[in-house]
Amino acid sequence: LLVALQQLVDQGNTLLVIEHNLDVIKTADHVIDLGPEGGSGGGEIVATGTPEEVAKNPKSITGKYLKKVLKA
Repeated sequence: LLVALQQLVDQGNTLLVIEHNLDVIKTADHVIDLGPEGGSGGGEIVATGTPEEVAKNPKSITGKYLKKVLKA
């Protein structure tokens, strides 16, 4: 999947991907993390930026787990 997505980007396409898999998220150019919870407890922008920037944001639950994947 990541190879196919990268091929589309290499051809000049812009992609919007909604994803929960951290291995996909870590390859993004820009991340918008919504939360703080799901459903009626969420929907607010908690963090935005590169995966590294989101990982440094203490308000981002996604960032907490993304930080571990980026270190690996």
